[in-house]
Amino acid sequence: MKTVLITGANKGIGFETAKQLAQSGYFVYLGSRDKIKGHEAVEKLKASGIDNVDCIEIDVTNINSIKSARKELEVKVKQLDVLINNAGIGGGQAQNLSTGEIENLRKVFDTNFFGAVQTTQQFLSLLKKSNEPRIVNVSSGLGSLTIHSSTQNPNYAIYDAYSCSKTALNAFTVLLAKEFRNTNFKINSVTPGYTATDLNHFQGTQTPEQAAKVIVKYATVDKDGPTGKFLKEDGEVDW
Repeated sequence: MKTVLITGANKGIGFETAKQLAQSGYFVYLGSRDKIKGHEAVEKLKASGIDNVDCIEIDVTNINSIKSARKELEVKVKQLDVLINNAGIGGGQAQNLSTGEIENLRKVFDTNFFGAVQTTQQFLSLLKKSNEPRIVNVSSGLGSLTIHSSTQNPNYAIYDAYSCSKTALNAFTVLLAKEFRNTNFKINSVTPGYTATDLNHFQGTQTPEQAAKVIVKYATVDKDGPTGKFLKEDGEVDW
């Protein structure tokens, strides 16, 4: 049975992604910063008849927490087949870069960018033991510079810090995929779309169940699947 680690999986899109992958036959480790909430999420899945799940305590902003999570997983599995860097925060307001507080920008990047990078670095040793390693970085359409330079949507202007962090995450995806281009790794950024979660005060236009489908799609691509791409349900997104 293939194994998956999903950060920020105790709720929202991460939780639904865990549910769908488990239903597809993967053994899923739900990463959660709060161990109690992680266990509650696992028990919720088990109550619905899904037993191939477990939780891992991991705070992606804390390198010691990430290392502890890696050591815990190394005891449980011989390899990791899929890493989904899903943990993220929206950041406070206001986020306009001309006047926004630099500490808010640092906080957003610490989770959304640096968190994904250092989590990936720590789990690469387990991923390399897989015959078909996959990394999905959960990005956002707000990370697209093309969209930002062409849209007149006023909603895009209020998430500047968040947007910058996702653009940086996309850059990480491209460069990491290039580094592993001659291997079996498939590494992609995926935007699940505007989804109703606590990150946007549940104002999204689709459900977490719908959003999770695109993450699952690219977490399970075969050897001919894409790598180094920015993807949505129906294809590529302009960088």
